[in-house]
Amino acid sequence: MDVEQEKRLAAEAAAELVEDGMTVGLGTGSTVRYLLPALARRRLRIICVATSPRTMRAASELGLDVRPFDTLDHLDITIDGADQIAPDGWLVKGGGGAHTREKIVAAAASRFIVIADSRKPVDALHGPVPLELLEFGLPATLRRLEPVAVRAAPRSPDGGILADYHGEVEDPATLAERLSATPGVVGHGLFPPRLVASVLVGRGDSIERRAVQDLP
Repeated sequence: MDVEQEKRLAAEAAAELVEDGMTVGLGTGSTVRYLLPALARRRLRIICVATSPRTMRAASELGLDVRPFDTLDHLDITIDGADQIAPDGWLVKGGGGAHTREKIVAAAASRFIVIADSRKPVDALHGPVPLELLEFGLPATLRRLEPVAVRAAPRSPDGGILADYHGEVEDPATLAERLSATPGVVGHGLFPPRLVASVLVGRGDSIERRAVQDLP
């Protein structure tokens, strides 16, 4: 299995879904690195929004028109990777620390396309689940979230503390509700199926396509 080849195939398939004149959300991560040059090669007239400074710099260097996300209130399509993909469409995202922005950009799009290699689909979601936390009252927040560990990593693009929840993920919806309701949590990496239009997974030399919003 050539993981990098699978990432490239998924990214290039997603790039073909972008049409001239679209507004496009660009995710963050290793699979998105293949998406950016694939989009640039198509020379479309598109306006892009990036979920991290790293993606913004890389996209701009390739000639893509990247603008701040304060001039648009809707996107036609967002393309991003995932750390885990469950059979029912739930995702875990945020290994790169931009999950709060990624969720905002995904929710703003008419279609959120997930791209991944064949290691990312799982039978059931498991920890760690990425978190972004406020610095104010951090020890109290961590106590409420146990088991959790702060990452030895730079802060999020918006200055939040990055951490990971290491407990069980028996019911993603219940855990997502608990994390969202915990004071001090800015965002978490559980993405519900209702956000996801489809998933493109590179498997060997082919693409597996799944329309998540069509699932019962």
